[in-house]
Amino acid sequence: MTAGWPVAPVIYEVNTAVWLDALSRAAGHPVTLADVPAGEWDAVTPAGVDAVWLMGVWERSPAGLTLANANAELQASFRQALPDVTAADVIGSPYCVHRYVVDEAFGGQAALAAARAALAERGVRLLLDYVPNHVAPDHPWVTEHPEHFVRGAEIDLRADPAGWLAVNGHVLAYGRDPYFPPWPDVVQLDAFSPALRAATARTLGEIAEACDGIRCDMAMLMTNPVFAKTWAGHTGPEPSQEFWPEVITALRARHPHTVLIAEAYWDMEWTLQRQGFDFCYDKRLYDRIVEGDTSAIRGHLGADSEYQSRLLRFLENHDEPRIADRLSPSAERAAAVAVATLPGATMWHEGQFEGRRVRPPVFLSRRPDEPADPALADWYRRLLATVGEHRLRAGTWRLLDPSGWPDNQTCLNILAWTWESPTARHLVVINYSAAPAQARVPLSWPDLPGTTCRLTDHLTGDVYDRDGTELAALGLYVSLQPWQVHLLTATRPLKPLVTG
Repeated sequence: MTAGWPVAPVIYEVNTAVWLDALSRAAGHPVTLADVPAGEWDAVTPAGVDAVWLMGVWERSPAGLTLANANAELQASFRQALPDVTAADVIGSPYCVHRYVVDEAFGGQAALAAARAALAERGVRLLLDYVPNHVAPDHPWVTEHPEHFVRGAEIDLRADPAGWLAVNGHVLAYGRDPYFPPWPDVVQLDAFSPALRAATARTLGEIAEACDGIRCDMAMLMTNPVFAKTWAGHTGPEPSQEFWPEVITALRARHPHTVLIAEAYWDMEWTLQRQGFDFCYDKRLYDRIVEGDTSAIRGHLGADSEYQSRLLRFLENHDEPRIADRLSPSAERAAAVAVATLPGATMWHEGQFEGRRVRPPVFLSRRPDEPADPALADWYRRLLATVGEHRLRAGTWRLLDPSGWPDNQTCLNILAWTWESPTARHLVVINYSAAPAQARVPLSWPDLPGTTCRLTDHLTGDVYDRDGTELAALGLYVSLQPWQVHLLTATRPLKPLVTG
């Protein structure tokens, strides 16, 4: 793990434009990253948070904004999320990057430095974006460095005008992934181009000067096999070295401590981990949690421990629906306990704690007014603080296999795991279902026999004293209501069991 970061960091994502707009409206004047009130920085850095991801700080493309305003489908999505949307609310996509400099609407580069300092005062790191696959059509590279892009010929433009554009005597490809039509607001970078690889390393280095970690958008698109599949016949020969190892090696030479996070899909997580990323999105876990498939969740968590420790778990982000709109309140809490106590990185999304249901499109700077859920927000903050304060993710993680009885297999709905370090033992038990469940949860702690083991539930304050000999032989008996969880710390069983 990169020095200076926790082994399993907790990241809080903030949609920069929407957040600053809300602060500005509350203050009655424009608020930039340079003058965010201290209390608002405190609000996005609750106890247990290690890093804040300021999503979308870079200059947005004027050309991309024009295209967005002319796109009827996008306009309809804006009205659906924000019925009273105005032209001023539409500022363009943060993933249609004009230049990698902080947008003046957010205060520019100096304001970002002030934001980083405010976070550092709270012991919190700063995470920023990079988009490796494409840039805006008005990015300087488009005219100054056509060698950075996938290039075609007039015949390509005539045959597929939706896939190609003519710029300064060159025919360049619109950005895309292999499974969808081209995106009309971005231009495709060439992952096989030596010039582009060198430019990417330089750009990442410049971003790393301003932050502590970088989240790379759609990182799997730049791997050699995916890129070759997408652009066969339109690029030079496939390089012998993969894109990311070459780029990351160059970055690490200048910035060895910058954490790199890959947005990853299509079961490419392990590949990207091996190519140099510290963490990769765990979209598979997210899908299985939302689907409510406990068996699939358990199967997913049975993967190699090294792989597990380098995944980033989440319940929502700016690309996914709000979790309050996908799960019942009880199911959401159960899912949150799971995400908060698994190995790897954890990501939370601004507004998630308050129970927001509307995810504004990233093109918008304003979100609708929604009533906050103070009880839910308090619960989330208590969960994060508890996990952090008690170091519930320190040491060795072990997935457990609860057992049932021939006439009662509700154990299949229970998820359970332990964390064990030289100084503490923790047990997490979750009934991830809408029905009651019972099970025996096996515990492999060798010093249980002949003792009394005290289990304290940090979410309820309940205390349970259990016979260590029975725990060692049969496991811990649990009976949980729908979506009920136990977040337990075991007092080391040093006290002999009193009998008679």
